Amino acid sequence: MSDQPTNPIFNSNKLKLGTFCTNTVPYMTFIPERRDPTWEGCVAGARIADDAGLEAIVPIARWKGYLDEKPDHYSNVVFDVFTWAAGIAQATKYSSVFATSHAPNMHPVLVAKQCATIDAISGGRCSLNVVGGWNRREFDMFGIDLMEHDQRYVYLDEWLHLLRRLWTDPGEFDYQSNYFRLKQAISRPHPLQKGGIPIMNAAQSPAGIRFSAKNSDIGLISLQGDTPEQWKPQIEDYKRMARQEFGRELQLWTNASVVQGDTQKDADEFVRRYTEEYVDNECMDSIMATISRENNVPADSPQLAFMRRRMSMGAGHPLVGTAQSIAEELVRVSKAGIDGIIFTWVDHVDGVGRFVRGVLPLLEQAGLRKPHKKPV
Repeated sequence: MSDQPTNPIFNSNKLKLGTFCTNTVPYMTFIPERRDPTWEGCVAGARIADDAGLEAIVPIARWKGYLDEKPDHYSNVVFDVFTWAAGIAQATKYSSVFATSHAPNMHPVLVAKQCATIDAISGGRCSLNVVGGWNRREFDMFGIDLMEHDQRYVYLDEWLHLLRRLWTDPGEFDYQSNYFRLKQAISRPHPLQKGGIPIMNAAQSPAGIRFSAKNSDIGLISLQGDTPEQWKPQIEDYKRMARQEFGRELQLWTNASVVQGDTQKDADEFVRRYTEEYVDNECMDSIMATISRENNVPADSPQLAFMRRRMSMGAGHPLVGTAQSIAEELVRVSKAGIDGIIFTWVDHVDGVGRFVRGVLPLLEQAGLRKPHKKPV
């Protein structure tokens, strides 16, 4: 097997790019332009991203939505991440195709086998976003307890250790702890990628960031504040921890919601419509209450207020404007030390197409990316 990475998340582009949450609806809005998930839409958006050389196609793991006793609410509509990733892998040729796995309700033997299969389908392009979970409704549905916040990362550390051992161990092995009991465990085939599947983690708490610095190839960070001067210390502290405490170099990515208009006025008006005129306040209230309760974030804290403002616009850092202004903001984010960004749009098929046509050439001109050569 060649030592040359088959996974594009390790390519030489200074700023790596991808799509996020296309297997569900990431926006809490009733705006008519909202694209609800269909398989045809997932494939269409993935192929646009893949043809353009975007490095990552990342789904969100969600078993249940955010409102109780409302089964028809759009937040309940989420495609399973592993079968989704297998299908997207078959439909694409270049991008890294991620699955996103809750650890507590997905046994590592099962995840090891699924990821290795997706890696085979994709030719060595599978990646895994691992999460500990926070939406108690999902855990109640499975009949398991949602652990205390910091304990989730103790569990996740052990879960990931087992996963990596299943991907690399030459033989069978036994393992027993408070959390796991494996007898003559084995998973074949191993992934095509040497050492196993690359790992992303999106932790935000001190315990979670420490876990990610120790274990991840990509840490997905939520940038606090609005300027590079505010972002840079967050990024540098994270990378310093990985380097000094664990001897590791990791990439830091962030996520962003994109509204790209022909003019700034067009983009601002669209944001106003989906965050004010058509906002789903009932769903937003429920999400914020759940995050506050399960992640020890005070309900009256500036942190939660910041999260609500950001979440009303989508997932992550807001990019609102013309192709030129969005490209300029991405240059600022890159200069602060971010290595990659995954994007959401209200309509991801329209959005990724606009981005590829308008923003991507400007990023190449800025020296952040090289022109993509499509695989034959």
